[in-house]
Amino acid sequence: MSKIILAASALSIMAGAAFASPANGIVGNINTGTRVITLESGKSFTIPHDVALPAIQAGDTVSLQLNDEGDKVQAVLR
Repeated sequence: MSKIILAASALSIMAGAAFASPANGIVGNINTGTRVITLESGKSFTIPHDVALPAIQAGDTVSLQLNDEGDKVQAVLR
């Protein structure tokens, strides 16, 4: 019985770590020079240089994929 609980615990920890959290919204402003996207909600995200920045403009809906801690953008999707 304890082996089943241990296996289930390990599986749940690994499954939780596999998913990056998303931030979805409508672009309020984008500064391509500083690579900062500000959503209409007021939340701003700096896009690292190793992440592709698609051609987006104010009014576009985007999904920003964040790392597990929610402090680094890993992808910008339209």
